[in-house]
Amino acid sequence: MKLLTSFAVIGLALLSEIQVVLGAPTTTCSQTQFKVTRVWGFSESNNAAAPQNPNYFQVLNSTGQYFNCDLNNGIGRLDYVVSTAEAKGVKLVMPLLNNYGDLGGIPAYTAAFGCNSTSFYTDTQCQSAYKNYVKFIVGRYKTSPAIFSWELANEPRCSTCPTSVITDWATSISAYIKSLDSKHMVALGDEGWFDTAGIGDGSYAYSGYEGVDFVKNLAISTLDYGTFHCYPDQWGYNNTWPNEWIVQHSAVGKTAGKPVVFEEYGSTNTADHQLLMTPWQQTVLQNTSVAYDSFWQFGTQPLSINPFDNYAVYYNTTVGSDYQVLGYQHAAAMLAKSPVANQ
Repeated sequence: MKLLTSFAVIGLALLSEIQVVLGAPTTTCSQTQFKVTRVWGFSESNNAAAPQNPNYFQVLNSTGQYFNCDLNNGIGRLDYVVSTAEAKGVKLVMPLLNNYGDLGGIPAYTAAFGCNSTSFYTDTQCQSAYKNYVKFIVGRYKTSPAIFSWELANEPRCSTCPTSVITDWATSISAYIKSLDSKHMVALGDEGWFDTAGIGDGSYAYSGYEGVDFVKNLAISTLDYGTFHCYPDQWGYNNTWPNEWIVQHSAVGKTAGKPVVFEEYGSTNTADHQLLMTPWQQTVLQNTSVAYDSFWQFGTQPLSINPFDNYAVYYNTTVGSDYQVLGYQHAAAMLAKSPVANQ
């Protein structure tokens, strides 16, 4: 199957507090010519009476699993984002789970059903609840023209596990999503860790420590494209190393005959966002067939619920600003880039 030529454009990661509350970021995405954006399709709580998050889409606890369809603090917020994306012509990548406790995530499942961050991927009760939620969300939005793809999770990890655990899980869940919706693409949503001989120097990102093998996962027939992320200051690498990381994933995608997406990247060095990140964007443009790239993360000062984090690139139309260079200019360059078909 040949994938959409819209893979030759840039995407953008939206912050969860914005994406489930307001439609304005979708408007600014459209104005910037971002064609694909990622929006969290998850938000869990273990207690509806005293939720961990003010807005939540499902409750998980010892009494069962309940979907919150309230317009004000529940799934109605995600409905609004999807409908706004439809109106603005922005496509959405929708992860269905978070590895982390932000907005619930795997910790909410473990608190409710007694699995842990490792056994979650194989625990019958946790997986049954997760698949129920997948069925609910995919069924709700699969006919929307705004959906670009589904993602199994945001940055799934199984630290020190055999990589087969997540590979087997990804094989099963991606096939399940395809059984619910055969018309949209599916991706894993992982960080792109390697555990393959001949790639890298055996350091952290290439050691398989996080239980992810990008090469094996990309070979799963029901995963349509690969994702990878990059945070050199978190992972213990210098700021030029991402260029190597990008080229390596592009090469694996070419060998596998599938597109790959540089789905998240950033630096906490707020004074040097352009200095650090522009070379990474240029590597994508000039040296690879990476389908699109999306910096983490989009910020707007008037709408901020909190100061986000130091990775945020704030919306700004001023010539020479971080957003104008890393957003507007790069989006235009990616739109002008000739698509490279891997299949």
